[in-house]
Amino acid sequence: MKIVVTGGAGYIGTHTCIVLLEQGHEVVIVDNLCNSKPVAVERVRELSGKDVAFYEKDVCDGEAMREIFRKEKPDAVIHFAGLKAVGESVEQPLRYYENNLGSTLTLVRVMEEFGVKNIVFSSSATVYGDVENPPLREDAALPNHAACPYGTTKLMIEQILKDYAVAHEDFNAVLLRYFNPVGAHESGRIGEDPAGIPNNLAPYIMQTVVGKRDKLHVFGNDYPTPDGTCIRDYIHVVDLAEGHAAAVKLFEKDGCGLRIYNLGTGKGYSVMEVLKAFSEAAGQEIPYVIDGRRDGDLPESYADCSKAKEELGWVAKKSLQDMCVDSLRWQRQNPDGFGE
Repeated sequence: MKIVVTGGAGYIGTHTCIVLLEQGHEVVIVDNLCNSKPVAVERVRELSGKDVAFYEKDVCDGEAMREIFRKEKPDAVIHFAGLKAVGESVEQPLRYYENNLGSTLTLVRVMEEFGVKNIVFSSSATVYGDVENPPLREDAALPNHAACPYGTTKLMIEQILKDYAVAHEDFNAVLLRYFNPVGAHESGRIGEDPAGIPNNLAPYIMQTVVGKRDKLHVFGNDYPTPDGTCIRDYIHVVDLAEGHAAAVKLFEKDGCGLRIYNLGTGKGYSVMEVLKAFSEAAGQEIPYVIDGRRDGDLPESYADCSKAKEELGWVAKKSLQDMCVDSLRWQRQNPDGFGE
């Protein structure tokens, strides 16, 4: 199957491309490189041993997308492309709505024009909003808006794809709601390369280990959890990539319609548990300081992944230790990420 991967030069995109290529699919990467670098595509080629097609184009550009579809004739799309910084989305909501919704609307229109009926969408656990009774299930009632504009764009795109699937019975859309990706490819050649100050726990810890940050800031230690810090579901990025490949297999049958799956481990770890695991993997104590709570942080959030197991035959296999060891290998080999 030939698959267009939008945002394929990004963190989750590159790992997914590797898995798809290993399984015999053809991959076409489309990425405007606003939050990624061309060397990431080169390393996908290096690791896969295959000459992957790459277009430095914006998915919002309809004419560019039409040209790509006209030339490549894809069978399916995996849609990662989108702005994703929670804090930035609060500061620049119009930019997020315009980019994330606009790119999706353009993409689906072009898919329709070229008769491409299969899409996997990179959604997020943020669509669940302030649900305080984990584990989170796919059939949970969703809020009208998420805790931030970024999350609300995910909600709105899900609704767009749901409505489109109702109007087009032969359209297949798989919405993957994933939790907290961590880790890197075992080679250490690709991994997470956040711009500026990391928004997520793991890259902040890793940058502290290699001396790019003085200490980790832990936001709150007075939550109603065993050690007082927030609990989240962390999933290895390679397991996440395998989940996308499992979703693609649904398209090889007669049609799957609309499907929604959580991708997580089904287990939560607290901030302090993650910090301890990274300390053990690094062989050193990692300095940290306790700060006040952040607005919007829930005490506990983790997934019910039984539906993905039953219908996709997919389960997360890698441990928290694997996530830490692979993350640190990437960071130590690439202290400046994909930078020069």
